[in-house]
Amino acid sequence: MKVLLLYDYPPSPAGLATQGHLLHRGLAELGVEVHSVHFESAQEKEWYYRWFEPDIVLGVGYWGHTPYLVLHPQRYGVQPVPWLVADGYMANYHEVLEALPLILVTSKWVKQVYTRDGLSGKNIEVLPVGCDTDAFIPRDLNDPKVTTVREALGVAPDQIMILTVGGDATSKGAQEVMQALATIDTRAPDWKYVCKVWPQPRTQHQNLIDLQLATQLGIEKNVVYTTNVISRNFMPYLIAACDVYAAPSRLEGFGMIQVEANACGKPVIGIKAMGLLDTMIHGETAYLAGIAQEIRLRETIVGDESGYESGHRVVFKSPRTVDYRASVHDIANHLLELMQNAELRTKMGRAGRKRVVEHFDYRVVARKFVEIVQKRLGIG
Repeated sequence: MKVLLLYDYPPSPAGLATQGHLLHRGLAELGVEVHSVHFESAQEKEWYYRWFEPDIVLGVGYWGHTPYLVLHPQRYGVQPVPWLVADGYMANYHEVLEALPLILVTSKWVKQVYTRDGLSGKNIEVLPVGCDTDAFIPRDLNDPKVTTVREALGVAPDQIMILTVGGDATSKGAQEVMQALATIDTRAPDWKYVCKVWPQPRTQHQNLIDLQLATQLGIEKNVVYTTNVISRNFMPYLIAACDVYAAPSRLEGFGMIQVEANACGKPVIGIKAMGLLDTMIHGETAYLAGIAQEIRLRETIVGDESGYESGHRVVFKSPRTVDYRASVHDIANHLLELMQNAELRTKMGRAGRKRVVEHFDYRVVARKFVEIVQKRLGIG
């Protein structure tokens, strides 16, 4: 089998790039002939099509990347297999995607989104995102590399560190977590809430809103926002520094960092919805808060990124859920239980680590990919 991978290559620290990079590693370790190229690099992609002659061109992205991931390789007679995440709703390319023999998606929920938006689902298979369980491992809080992270963040050795990581923290449920922490502050052990976000204009504006909320709640001295650019090499130590990883996300097609937190032996606070239903087990590896609210739209505006003219208005036949809000009451109860019980944190962390190694290790994912391709396309 010869596979050409299209993604954000060379890989940045972002999730989609890591998703592609780890599949490349897994396939290479299985002995599969594999190369990677940036999904937007038309000339370099054509170069690979012509001399490498791949059996499959696997593209990592969302439905809006169809021109890069599907139409471009089809032009050269190469079989595309998109590996898609959800992004609100599918506004275009129904006919193109429906005609493919195979589409991969990152969770059962993502498949539900695509079928909700018009695909039959007959050509869709679920392939989870891989995790590097050699890098994301349990580490002692007394490890000098870990204690240094906590010191740099202003977290004292006796404080409980709660961590959220994302492009912005709000989409990962940080506002709900802050509200929950405010309600349990007087009953909980001493704590710090650390939000690691990526430096970008949208993030700066959202950070201010979040920090204003922390001030309104009276917990601003316990909330730390860090916006430095970091590499994937640093991420395992950042996660290792926390006691609880909290991300009851408003929109989550898989939940890569939640899985990585479990791999590091950390219990997770999530939401009982979307991709986390595939990755987390409530009460064993994580606590999943109930859904307090679904945010629904009756219409939206799309543009050329969706294959339409700018300002194109789409009216849904029925309202579409675009994101969720987790129950602050549930988050508060789950956080308090974990913050007060070190033995429970350890137990859930161990169970989480075991599950990730068995189901989401990048080598396991690579083998599953090969099995799906063999079954669906007959390519060995």
